[in-house]
Amino acid sequence: MIPVQPPAPAAPPSPLLPPWKRNLPNLLTASRCLLAILFFAVLSTWSFERSPAAASPHVADWRLIIAAAVFIIAAATDALDGHLARKWHAVSPFGRVMDPFADKLLVLGAFVYLAAPSFEIDGFGQATSVAPWMVVVVLGRELLVTSIRSVLEGAGVPFPATASGKWKMILQSICIPLVLLLIALAPLRELLPTPSERVAAEWRPTAAYWAITISVYLTVLVTLWSGLPYILRGYDALKATP
Repeated sequence: MIPVQPPAPAAPPSPLLPPWKRNLPNLLTASRCLLAILFFAVLSTWSFERSPAAASPHVADWRLIIAAAVFIIAAATDALDGHLARKWHAVSPFGRVMDPFADKLLVLGAFVYLAAPSFEIDGFGQATSVAPWMVVVVLGRELLVTSIRSVLEGAGVPFPATASGKWKMILQSICIPLVLLLIALAPLRELLPTPSERVAAEWRPTAAYWAITISVYLTVLVTLWSGLPYILRGYDALKATP
């Protein structure tokens, strides 16, 4: 059993900082939660069947474009709030709790929506290539790493983010808006030519669909891989305890 030690408290923000510098990182973190809710609201009323892109492959779906823009802005606040908090020595207990929560709310919520039936193309499959098992994998990875971090940090063992975790977040932040933009702007399927009218028409995937599929599978694989350093570090910490 790991001996429990009081965790090292975060250094309080410098009293010499102006109030706006002390509060801006936290405001950015809070805004990411609000942007995540807006992102979900935009997607909750969308379906491929009612999308302009379903009626014509040459018509852009502005709702998905707006959703992608909201996600990109929200992901940008993730990079900015932590950078400013460290630069200005304005790390706060609120930020330490809410920053990872906002990240998981945004990314995990996005994967849930991308696996929803609203993105299913009748007779073709999921437009996003995101299957329910992928959501389970991503969620399971986050829960496992969070549990390991909670146990070790509660015992006073430092557990900082790894490079693999940062690459995972970067790839997720690229993959999700990329999927939405490709669905919004590019046809995902095309009709195969048929030798006669009596032969049923068949659809085949386009390059845009394969780009979506490759990016999604790559993101899920990197997400799994990024959890290994945390698991190994947790195992080493447990093995080192008497």
